[in-house]
Amino acid sequence: MWLVLALAAALFQVLRNTTMKRLGHALDEYINVWGRFTFLLPFAFIACVVSGWPVCQTLSTLALSKALKLSEISLVTALWKVSLLILLAVGLTIGEWPSAMGVAGVLLSATGVYLLNVRSAKISLLAPLRVLFTDRGQRYTLLAALLYAPSVITIKKAILASNTAVGTFGPYFAASLIVTPLALTTSARHFRAVPRYWKEFIALGLFAALTTLSQGKAYTLTLSSYVEAVKQVEILYAMAIGVFAFGEGRRVRESALGALVMLLGMTLLALAT
Repeated sequence: MWLVLALAAALFQVLRNTTMKRLGHALDEYINVWGRFTFLLPFAFIACVVSGWPVCQTLSTLALSKALKLSEISLVTALWKVSLLILLAVGLTIGEWPSAMGVAGVLLSATGVYLLNVRSAKISLLAPLRVLFTDRGQRYTLLAALLYAPSVITIKKAILASNTAVGTFGPYFAASLIVTPLALTTSARHFRAVPRYWKEFIALGLFAALTTLSQGKAYTLTLSSYVEAVKQVEILYAMAIGVFAFGEGRRVRESALGALVMLLGMTLLALAT
């Protein structure tokens, strides 16, 4: 069951990121982050009503948004996967002891996504590491990765202390409160454009809510590092969209090795549980 939920979360995350990319170019990264957290709340609140009754997350999302604006998405995505390894270590603080097969699955998933990105972008294997010393965007990526793991643990603990809906609503309500003053300070001029992009903002909130609710439920069923590793299948979803919507078949063939390694990692994770 957790595997199905993680795969669903990955699909919703691709749709959320697609919407974020559109809004980020049309407006800016600050109001983009504000929209993600704020427009998620009505859907999370509905889930709270139906089911019965976070600083790291905010900073991580803002750092990732800045990284995507400053650097190539292939480099950002490849380096971002270090968050999987950090989460594997941070999970130990809440008693998440993965099996040897589980650790191998997480490592293979991270390696597969890394290979997928560096091969499809025709960059060297060391490029995502080398640019840490030369590229400002990559430093934001590393910061986002470092902050992401604690945010996952925070949300999981909130879910375990209440339920999936409340554990989603609470941290994101706090995140919205934190980022709203920042957005008002840096992006006040863009708030006038929110009604014009209301469909995008609602879609952003809906897909963000569905992502967190489905992955949150999966967190209660297995280790958070396992869930996040399986969610990397979002890259394959994105590749499929690229093939059918944008005719990017050549790029998919170039990425076959990374995809194969990633799928092998997911298989090990499924067997580990």
